[in-house]
Amino acid sequence: MAKQSCEVVIEELKKLLREKEELNGVAASKLEELISELQLQGCHPHPRPFDPAEKKIIEGFTCFKNNIFDKNPDLFKCLAEEQHPKFLVFACSDSRVSPSVILNFQPGEAFMIRNIANMVPPFNQQRYSGVGAVIEYAITALEVENILVIGHSRCGGIKRLMSHPEDGSAPYDFIDDWMKIGLPAKAKVLREHEGSDLKELCKFCEKESVNNSLVNLLTYPYVDREIRNKKLELLGGYYDFVVGEFKLWKYNSHFTKPITIPLQDPCHDLIV
Repeated sequence: MAKQSCEVVIEELKKLLREKEELNGVAASKLEELISELQLQGCHPHPRPFDPAEKKIIEGFTCFKNNIFDKNPDLFKCLAEEQHPKFLVFACSDSRVSPSVILNFQPGEAFMIRNIANMVPPFNQQRYSGVGAVIEYAITALEVENILVIGHSRCGGIKRLMSHPEDGSAPYDFIDDWMKIGLPAKAKVLREHEGSDLKELCKFCEKESVNNSLVNLLTYPYVDREIRNKKLELLGGYYDFVVGEFKLWKYNSHFTKPITIPLQDPCHDLIV
């Protein structure tokens, strides 16, 4: 009986949260906390304490369910049937650079792959099949219209690429072999910025590695075909989380001049 009463209270609070859009942020936040707390403890006669990881996941999904899923029933009804993302996004696994957060991608808008240093290896059916499968599916099945590769500031993978094996450190089991994908970018940066310190070299390579990945994308036959048919565009991006800035450029036969976001001119034509 107590459990049933608790569930009724939770549903009423959810209804209030959905219907009263005029609630200010503080009131809405308090309601969300109350709902989460009731769900965590109130509906169980003898609840065991949740560890921090469980609590984070429970509260996170509860927030998503109450504020996004339940408030967008038409969207999620459509997404339950199929997806039509416009973007394939390559991003780093770094916890500070989630594309859905920094670019405000909504559910269904972007097909994503994240790995160390946002690398795209060249086409090779004998290696890196996980990356190849994502690209193939995005192009042939989902028919995405854009591929975006996002680099970022203070990337640990790029620092490793620029410092190893010159620093004499012991090799990793997997990381160093993976980072060899970026060796052409490293060679170019060392050639063009001879004399720069490691910190500066890393900053140059964080961007040059994106270009290297964009070039590698053209080695995939389905990518090359769709670009030739003018159905696909390649985009490079660089997120600087130190200053809160994003640079965006395009690549086909050449790299365009980067656009810096936030735009200084809100009427800027994004077609370059």
